[in-house]
Amino acid sequence: MTSNTSVPDQQLPDDLISEMASLSSKVVSADFLILVDALKSRFGSSLQAVLLYGSCLRSHEIGDGVVDFYAVVNSYSEAYPEHYLAVLNAWLPPNVFFLEASAQEKKFRAKYAVVSMADFEQGTQHWFHPYLWARFAQPSRLLYARDEMVRTRVNQALAHAVVTFLKSSLPLLESSAVSAETIWTNGLTQTYAAELRPERSTRARQLVELNLDDYTRLTRCAVPALAGTLEVLPDGNYRRLTGVAERRHSLRRWRLRRWQGKVLSVLRLSKAAFTFHDSINYAAWKIERHTGVRVEVTPLLRRHPLLWGLKVSWRLLRRGVMR
Repeated sequence: MTSNTSVPDQQLPDDLISEMASLSSKVVSADFLILVDALKSRFGSSLQAVLLYGSCLRSHEIGDGVVDFYAVVNSYSEAYPEHYLAVLNAWLPPNVFFLEASAQEKKFRAKYAVVSMADFEQGTQHWFHPYLWARFAQPSRLLYARDEMVRTRVNQALAHAVVTFLKSSLPLLESSAVSAETIWTNGLTQTYAAELRPERSTRARQLVELNLDDYTRLTRCAVPALAGTLEVLPDGNYRRLTGVAERRHSLRRWRLRRWQGKVLSVLRLSKAAFTFHDSINYAAWKIERHTGVRVEVTPLLRRHPLLWGLKVSWRLLRRGVMR
C-alpha cells in the first residue's frame, strides 16, 4: 500500500501544519469526551491519540448517532491482551469496534478504529489506497494526545494527508483553471469510488460545501508543497499544471485503487464480523441512514454474518446502492 506521492516532513509547509493543528484543536461538545475517557480506560498507556471525524463531528453533537473515532496506539501487541486481535490489526489495519458509555442517564455510542502510530503515519503519506489519507485530509478533531510530541506527529500526519490527497487527485481534473471547491469535490468523489460506500453520488459536493472555508484555507496552505502540480491564479482560483501524460497515468492508478478498494472493503467488512459487536445491525442502520434503503436483518443473516453479509453487499452493489 505504498505511494510515491508523499512529501518528506521537512518539505511540509509550516502554514499547512499550523492550519491542521488549528482545525484539530477546535472545541467540541463535552459529550464526546465521555467516550474518549472510555477509550482511555480500554487501552491504558498504549493509547497515543484519539481523533474524531465523520457525521457527528459535522453536526457538532452526538444525538442518536454513532460517533466515529480513530484510536491511535503505540503498538498492537501492547494495545490488546488478545493475540489474535493484534495479528488481525497488523495484517489489515484498522480493527473496528463498538463502544457504549453512559453519563447522567445518557447513553452514547461510538464506532472506533484502532491503528498504530506507525501505520497512521504511513497511511497518511505512503499508502497507495486512499483509506487513511482521504479521511484525514478532511477536518478532524484531536480530542486526546498523550503528550506534545504525539500531538506534533499527529498534526504532521494530517498535513501529509492533505498533500497526498491533492497530489493524487489533481491530475484527474478536466479543466486546468479550477476553484478549491472543484478540487476537493473531485478528490472526494474519486476516493469515495475507491471504497464500498452507501453514500449518494452528491455526498462529496455536500461535504465540501459544508466546510468550504476550511478546504479553501487548506488548499492555499498546501500550494508550496505542490510545485509543478498547482499554482495560484490572481483571482484566487488555481491552475492545474499537470499534462495529458500525467492524467493518463493518474487514471490508471485510480482504476487500480477502485479495484483494490473493493477487495479491501470486503476483507475489512469480513474482519469486522469478528471484532465489531452487532456489526450487522450497524451496517443495516448506516445503509438506511445514507440511502433510505432498508436492509432486512434476518435470523439467517445473524447466524452467518460473514457469508450472508457478502451476499447482501453483492445485491446492494448490483442495485447501485453501494459503489
